[in-house]
Formats: sequence, structure tokens, C-alpha cells
Amino acid sequence: MNYKCRLNQEENGYYVEFPDLQNVFTEGNTMGESLMNAYEALNGVLEVDVSHGLLPPPPSAEGEDLYPIEVAPHVEIAIQLRNLRGIRTQKSIAEKLGLSYQAYQRLENPIKGNPTIKTLEKIAKAMGQNLKITLSA
Repeated sequence: MNYKCRLNQEENGYYVEFPDLQNVFTEGNTMGESLMNAYEALNGVLEVDVSHGLLPPPPSAEGEDLYPIEVAPHVEIAIQLRNLRGIRTQKSIAEKLGLSYQAYQRLENPIKGNPTIKTLEKIAKAMGQNLKITLSA
């Protein structure tokens, strides 16, 4: 998953904004530095927002002047788990998985969660989904 950012060249560098996420912005002296800062800003904001139960809108921005910035895997997993849960409560999912409410709650929190692959397999099966993991360059 990635969100696209726009680099706006200014006198002393670049200002970075995300059309899909009005609360994420940063800057840098060079284009490379600005893109690195964009990764940190995007994931920092998403990590905090998702940990507080605020889900971001799905990525939708398109355009030749936009640069894709990857969402960190631990943040993306938390977002996917929350979306997969839908209108069901964390308590009901925890019971279905045989976990405590608190244990499941941590899985949807990118700051506290650290699910194992086996846990993700268990969640996928309980939700009628398949777990697919891809490593890429």
C-alpha cells in the first residue's frame, strides 16, 4: 500500500504534501531528502492515528506529478486488520480467535502490535481470508 505525495519546489528546497491525507506534510532541502522525510512523516502520522482508532481514507490520488510513498508493513497490517474487522467488535473477534480482548486490541495498534505470521494465519482463517505475504525489493 502506498500514498502519493506532491513535491512543491520552493526557494530553499521542497515542501511535501499528501493529497489524500491533509494532516501529513513535511519538507526537505533536496528531492531525495524530501522523499525520505515523506516516508517518515506518512508512517509517523498513520501510526499515531491508527493507534487511536482513526483509519485513513484509502489511497486514491493519481497524477504524473505525484510520488508513491510506501506504508510501513506494521502500519499496513494494523490498517488491514481494522478494515477486515468491519463493524464487528474487537471483543467478538478476540473470542472467535481464543484471545483476550487486550491481546487482540494490541494487534490493531501499530505502536503496540507485533503479530506473528502464525497469528496472522489464525486471524485470516477465522475471517474467511487467505494470508499472502510478499517480499519485494
